[in-house]
Amino acid sequence: MITLEHYLILAAVLFCIGLWGALAKRSAIMVLMSIELMLNAVNINLVAFSRFLTPDALVGQVFAIFVIVVAAAEVAVGLAIVINIYRERQTSFVDEFDWLKW
Repeated sequence: MITLEHYLILAAVLFCIGLWGALAKRSAIMVLMSIELMLNAVNINLVAFSRFLTPDALVGQVFAIFVIVVAAAEVAVGLAIVINIYRERQTSFVDEFDWLKW
């Protein structure tokens, strides 16, 4: 039988993989994908807690849908910024976005 701990372990593993990807990858696209992976881990936690603590209420599912909507908006804005930077600089590596430094 799958318990709450199984879902929490899965979400923790996904969050750690996403955190590693966000901190270690050079490409801005990979950083955005890693952030999405972390948000999906949060969604798993929201739905799992909702299912096991209050099975009749749909609070966790509603919050998960809200997180999905915010993540979609974040990806749309992030991709627009990355495409614009790529057109100007011909690169999408995060460590080369340094024109705002003194």
